[in-house]
Amino acid sequence: MPPRRVITGRSQEPRRRYAEELRLLRAERDLSLRQLAETVGWDPSLFGKLESGATLGSPEVAQALDGFYGTPGLLLAMWEVAVADPKQFKEQYRRYMELEAEAVCLWHYGADVIHGLLQTADYAAELLAAGGLDGDELDTQVEARIGRRAVLANGTVSKFRTILSESVLRTPLQEPGKWREQLEYLMAMAQRKNVAIQMMPQSVGLHGLTNTDTMFLRDADGRTMAWIETGYSGEFVQEASDVERLLLRYDQVRDLALTPYETGKFIRRMLEEASCESST
Repeated sequence: MPPRRVITGRSQEPRRRYAEELRLLRAERDLSLRQLAETVGWDPSLFGKLESGATLGSPEVAQALDGFYGTPGLLLAMWEVAVADPKQFKEQYRRYMELEAEAVCLWHYGADVIHGLLQTADYAAELLAAGGLDGDELDTQVEARIGRRAVLANGTVSKFRTILSESVLRTPLQEPGKWREQLEYLMAMAQRKNVAIQMMPQSVGLHGLTNTDTMFLRDADGRTMAWIETGYSGEFVQEASDVERLLLRYDQVRDLALTPYETGKFIRRMLEEASCESST
């Protein structure tokens, strides 16, 4: 493996560091973007965007480049760090991302959409595009959102519970096949020991969190904070008495929701409906 250069202050940013490493490895082999593309696959423009930092690409691309350059696991690891970097998100969400990554327990209520930790790339892309993002900015935000899912797989979070309004599970993506994949992903995540998914039936009517997307984050010291989000902004609730009132509402909502088992049966019915729609 070629010797590594000294990491500068600039290249300590994960996204830039990844792009610089890709440029360095290609330059050491005196390859053009077209030559690299012909050997590894994909379009030359993708590798140009990777090396400029305009996009992070997919883990499959990182793995393919690891194989080509003889850097087993290095580029994939750098990719994982880059997509999980809080700097990928807008300023008001960076602190939340940091706390989410450090939390040991997460409790969520979703009034409108599936939480980012449970979204597929297609779901995230359609949701973010509906909010006005497009082009490279959309690609960047989707990559960053998918990178966040690692907190459920790395063992840091001992429990993640999400209670979804029935309307969330009845609001499909534009393409039935992509919606089916999202539902299948929910079913797969529900099999994890540290993940619980519940559904709040519309028949319950109004309740304490009807219009409030809420996340509770408990750290290793036992402190709990709340994050309340709308489609336009989010804010922290840190005062202990305010958090306690929200937790009481959450407990009441959980008592009204379907159990994880009953929710699984409901999602399977949604899957059957999505399969029928995609086959017609």
